[in-house]
Amino acid sequence: MKQTTWVIRLEDTSDDTVIEDLQAEAFGPGRFARTAFRIRENVPHRADLSFVGLAGPRIAGSIRLSPILIGETEALLLGPLTVSPEFKNRGLGKALLRTAMDAAENAGDKVVLLVGDAPYYSPFGFQQVPFGQITLPGPVDPARLLVALLNNGAMPTGAVHGGAL
Repeated sequence: MKQTTWVIRLEDTSDDTVIEDLQAEAFGPGRFARTAFRIRENVPHRADLSFVGLAGPRIAGSIRLSPILIGETEALLLGPLTVSPEFKNRGLGKALLRTAMDAAENAGDKVVLLVGDAPYYSPFGFQQVPFGQITLPGPVDPARLLVALLNNGAMPTGAVHGGAL
């Protein structure tokens, strides 16, 4: 029987090794060269907006949101969203995404950026960034650069940098 309900909780520092293993399994060693990874490098993710999904006592997936700047606008970079291959296509990724987006909205955040597939993320309020409006420090397929505006946030413009003001 496929598991369809999940226990989702805030990530704890004791989860780091398991989360790193999940990311290695899902994305392989090439993840270190990806533009989104390089933006997050040396930028701590927000502990209040990073969650794990449990299957029994086991961590089956995780999501993190990290502070970034888009020009002068404070924003969040979503990712990685990781689900163990054993638990894919059972709703855990969407449950983690909904939890993180709700938490960001409740915390008063206004902009969440990600690199991903529009058909998956658009039901959560993500839309394609107008071409050239936001630039990243490395190659990204413009069709995969997505933004969600929360709490009446305005579409930001400018270059993306890791960290906050």
